[in-house]
Amino acid sequence: MNSKLLENMGLGNLDIAYVLIFMLVCIIALAVLVIIQINQNKKLQKKYEKFLQGKNAKSLESQITELCEVHDILKKNSDVHTKQIKDLYKKHKTTFQKSAIVKYDAFKEMGGKLSFCLVMLDEENDGFILNSVHSSDGCYSYTKKIKNGESEIELGNEERYALEKAMSDES
Repeated sequence: MNSKLLENMGLGNLDIAYVLIFMLVCIIALAVLVIIQINQNKKLQKKYEKFLQGKNAKSLESQITELCEVHDILKKNSDVHTKQIKDLYKKHKTTFQKSAIVKYDAFKEMGGKLSFCLVMLDEENDGFILNSVHSSDGCYSYTKKIKNGESEIELGNEERYALEKAMSDES
């Protein structure tokens, strides 16, 4: 069987049976691909139904919207808390964190170690020394300013010891 179409294409000697076999193979391959696509579609449909779990699209949409609103609220709260924490750290640097107290007997004849030095320092070793000297005439208190662990006024032995003790305190 000769075909004018095949002759015009330069395939006049081609047997039509080969063309039919080629077409049959293509049809079978396409049928297999369609079956594979149907199976994949069924699997996707099952996943979709499991995702919805019996809920309609409206309820799913409202849940997603609600989750987005909750996320926004949590983000705002997180930002507020972050700012509050930074403020607390800033304030914490200037609060008294280190302290020491040294009791001593200012006048050897008094006894009882009624005098004391109290040191209060912040993170930068800034603060004060409160010295209270007890004598038979009365009790006298005075303070000395501390900047970077140093005093502009000369310190007594007890005051120096209390200052060193406070600065070495790591708690």
